[in-house]
Amino acid sequence: MSKFYSFFMCFILVFFAISLSAQDVNVTGDWELSMETQRGPMTQEMHFEQDGEKLTVTMTTRRGDEITGEGTIKGNEIEWTITRSGREGQEFMMTYKGTVEGDTMSGEVQMGDRGSMEWTAKKK
Repeated sequence: MSKFYSFFMCFILVFFAISLSAQDVNVTGDWELSMETQRGPMTQEMHFEQDGEKLTVTMTTRRGDEITGEGTIKGNEIEWTITRSGREGQEFMMTYKGTVEGDTMSGEVQMGDRGSMEWTAKKK
């Protein structure tokens, strides 16, 4: 019986350690996103609100407009989508996917049928 008890206790400790480490990532707050575009470097302000795995993001454009999107965070994997308006008034979706490491994150954004770009972000 003591071997079973020891195994059970080890299992419980490992389970709680994994559960706690998955909850350590919290991106709530203000971030600065950077990308290297064809027109040169671009930075963009962002604000995340996190509720468990659910994210709400507000991004401020260069013109000062605010765009709101939704996403998820699972472990240190992050993903969110926003809808932008193109020059001709056509809307397109931008899906950001990446990983969070402390106060930084990085990944790739898919810009509808306009291709993709790499991005980085730092928490303010």
